[in-house]
Amino acid sequence: MTREALLTIMIGLALLCLGLLAWSWWRRARRDAAYPAPFGELPEGARTTATFTTLYVATTRHGEPLERLAIRGLGFRSRADVTVTDKGIALDLAGKPRMTITPDRLVDAAQATVAIDRVVERDGLTRITWRVSPDTLVDSYIRPQEASARQLADAIRPLLPTGNA
Repeated sequence: MTREALLTIMIGLALLCLGLLAWSWWRRARRDAAYPAPFGELPEGARTTATFTTLYVATTRHGEPLERLAIRGLGFRSRADVTVTDKGIALDLAGKPRMTITPDRLVDAAQATVAIDRVVERDGLTRITWRVSPDTLVDSYIRPQEASARQLADAIRPLLPTGNA
């Protein structure tokens, strides 16, 4: 086999792999299109209790940290600022509109070690469990940059419905 033929085969295989990756992401995005992203502002008069500079890691199916969801605006890792207020949590991901998770959607705030593309030291991630729809729970993983994952989880816990704190 000539060098040119081998190069042509390798380029063809690379293009096939890239095509399969694009196709699988398109199918995943279509599958998850039913889940609405929580775009919006915090309610009027919300009092800020804490702010954190973070790295947004992923949003996954609840209890399945290796199954990324392609929810619009939450499909990719990003730098983010998290603002915790008395009326909810605001996620400001780089280049995306603000997302707000209100207390009625919050289920839990805990620490984690593993998410789809990130393994960190023990309890180095904050896992926020919330309702993306009335019957669907998801877990969003956030890695604080200048504080601990425990500090972020502790700041969120007062917002949890009674009995989940």
